[in-house]
Order: sequence, then C-alpha cells, then structure tokens
Amino acid sequence: MSNRVAPPRRGAAPGGLAVGVLAALRRTGGLWFGWSGNAAGEGERAPEIVARDGIRYATIDLCAEDIERYYNGYCNASLWPLFHYFPGRFAYDEENFQAYQRVNARFATELLKLLRPGDLVWVHDYHLMPLARILRDRGFSGPIGFFLHIPFPHAQVLRVLPNHETLMRDLCCYDLVGLQTRDDVQSFVSAVRLAFGGAVRCDDGRLDVGGRRVSVGTYPIGVDVDAIRQEAARTVQEETVQRLIASLLGRRLIIGVDRLDYSKGLIQRFAAYEHFLEHDPESHGRVTLLQIAPLSRTDVLAYTEIRRALEQATGKLNGRLAAADWTPVRYLNRNYSHATLMGFLRAAHVALITPVRDGMNLVAKEYVAAQDPDDPGVLVLSSLAGAAHELTGALLANPYDRRGIAEALRAALHMPLAERRERHREMAEVLRRNDIHRWSERFCHDLQAAGAYGPPAAA
Repeated sequence: MSNRVAPPRRGAAPGGLAVGVLAALRRTGGLWFGWSGNAAGEGERAPEIVARDGIRYATIDLCAEDIERYYNGYCNASLWPLFHYFPGRFAYDEENFQAYQRVNARFATELLKLLRPGDLVWVHDYHLMPLARILRDRGFSGPIGFFLHIPFPHAQVLRVLPNHETLMRDLCCYDLVGLQTRDDVQSFVSAVRLAFGGAVRCDDGRLDVGGRRVSVGTYPIGVDVDAIRQEAARTVQEETVQRLIASLLGRRLIIGVDRLDYSKGLIQRFAAYEHFLEHDPESHGRVTLLQIAPLSRTDVLAYTEIRRALEQATGKLNGRLAAADWTPVRYLNRNYSHATLMGFLRAAHVALITPVRDGMNLVAKEYVAAQDPDDPGVLVLSSLAGAAHELTGALLANPYDRRGIAEALRAALHMPLAERRERHREMAEVLRRNDIHRWSERFCHDLQAAGAYGPPAAA
C-alpha cells in the first residue's frame, strides 16, 4: 500500500519508495495498491487492476476535493513540513484532516475486497498512517506493517499537530513500525509516550501500549548496488552523458540531483557554492555545478516559491561570476531517465547532496554505487540526511554552514586518489550489506514474526 502507484514505464526514473516496493514484490509476487494520481469523474469506480511480471497493480481515482484536501492539504501542508522540522511552513485545517481519514477509509474498503487468505499488508509512508486501525476495525487479522520513508519528528515538534494523539494511536495498531534511523525510533517512542502517558512499556524493540504489542525497528532503505553499477557503466558511454562530458571542456563536474522541495536545501546549497567560488578564485573556470531539480507539487504555493527563489539565485550567481566561456551553475528543471541519471552520477567528480532534513536520501547511495571504484568521485553529504548514519566515508557538513560546505567542496576536489578509493570502498561495503533486497527481506521477515507474537499485550 502506498499513496501513489505507478506501473513501471520504460525510461521512467522511480523514486525511493517505488524502488523498495518493487524489490519486495519482484521476489514474492503480490499486489501494489494505491491512488492512480488521477482525478475521478462521477461516482466511485472499482480499482483498475493491471498485471505485469507477476505483480498486480491496483489503482483508484480520487475526486478533486479529496486530492486538494487529503494530498495537497493534510499530507503536504501539515504532515510533510512538520515531519521535516519546518513548523514555520506548517498549516492545519480540520476539513483537511477529515479528508485524510476519509481517503484512508476508501483505500481500506477497496483493499479488503482484494486481499487473499495468508496475505500480509505492508503500508508505506505518511499518507496512510490510519490504515491499520481501519483494517482492524473491519476484521482483518493478518500482519500489518508500516514503513516511514521520511523523518519522524520528536514529540516536542509533533505536538504542534492538533490531532497527533490520534495519529499515534493509529500507528500503534500496526504489528511492526519501521523507521530509517535510530534517531527516528527514539522520536517515535517519545511521541508514543506523549500520546499514551505512562501506560507504555518498551523492551528490546517492542512497545506494550494501549492494549497492543507493537514492534519498532530501524530499517534504512538501500539501493540495488549491482544494477546501478552496471547501468552507470553502460550509460556513461551513451550520447546524452558523453555530450555533457564534452561540454565541460575538461572542467570538474559537481552534481546535485534532487526533487524540487524546500527540504532538499537547494537555496542553502547555492549559497554555499557561491561562497566557495568567492573564496577560491583558482576554481573559477575549472568547476561546474550541474543541479537537476525536477518540478514537484507545482500546485502547492511553497513549491512555486522555492522554484522562483532558485531561478533568482542561479541568475544572480551566474551573472556575478560567469565568464564568456564558463557558466558556474547549470540548473535544470526536468526529468531524466534513471539510466541517464546514473551515467551523470558516474561522470561527476563530486556529488553535493545537502538536504536540510531527509529521511534517507537514496541519491547519495546511488552516487556511491555508480562510481568507478578505480577512480571514484567524492560524496559531500548533509549531516542531517538519514544516509549520513551509514555513509561515514562521505565528507559530512551541516547544510546551513556555508563555510563548512565550501571547505568540504575544496577538500573533495583536491582529495588524493588513494583516499578517494578508501572512502569509496568503505561506503560500498556498507551499501552491499544492506542493499534494497536485504532491506525488504528483513522487513517482511520481521513483520511475519511480529504478527505471530500471539494475542495483544494486556492493557
């Protein structure tokens, strides 16, 4: 279960959630259920089901009002900013919350018609937190797990949300709650304690709360290391990537690949890059930053504002520092295929991945996997990304620290080959130990075990 379902299309660049869901389903078969992304016509229609490569994709349409209130409203104006520690961007409307509950109830109704005996249900992300409670109320007794792809905020941040107790009680209806990092687990436990007071016992990853036993664990999502490495090695030779390389005229390439979102720290990144150029005049004409930022949620005001701010920052930086034969920043609001992006990552000498808050950030992991181990690039990574807990071979910096980012860039561009190889080897080993297949296998195994613990704990 996820908010959106997109059957694979040739050339499409899947997001982290889609990569993870497909990795699990390709191993076991099954059903992927969610919203089609389309607005419904008159009346509610049964799910549209498409079968492909052993997987069934079931999608429903939502009416225009529910799209506005459930998705743009509660999910992206209330939950997204708060879970990413942006209370200043948080907004709340009770009607939006009711739409959130209504859409989750609709999902549950349609899903129950398609479930088979012995199924376990794996629910993904913040759009669908109430789903387990609704399925339980309607009689489903099989294992239900929840994985959150974004950060989980500490109780002192979450309490800004008027109905946070309701959501925490909903989350405690799952058998297993999976989160990206240990920090997220600690924040989750703090929020459970806030919602339930003293009636919470925590022991070895299990919470006895509200009459139920809930398992909570850290499951950092990975990538398909071998597939990315092969794809990157192949596509770096293709025309689009070779044109990029030729256009650099021997300059070093710094790359950023991010969905256009205020959580990705793009404004801070451009400011840090400008600071680097201002204080390292020898780099002028020798480096180029390629920032790829596909548009997202274009009907939400905050995203229109971030796009305008980045366009202004790009124009200002290039206007001040560019030469007749050199443009410091190439800023692109467009999508590329996953294969082409992997070729771009392999060609880059430095990846600049500096979100101001991120649950994981798979681009950082993809960059490491895409590198030539004999001549790898250097990853400059935000210390506030979930990936920083694993990729300790990266150059870590606070995304709000312009000087720190600039110093990391300078170190990355001048790093000796032996150090680059050692840092890359260390990170590649981490990625292999917890690749996308291991991630999905661990979660499904633990969910099956959590569902078999027996009757709920005593209240």
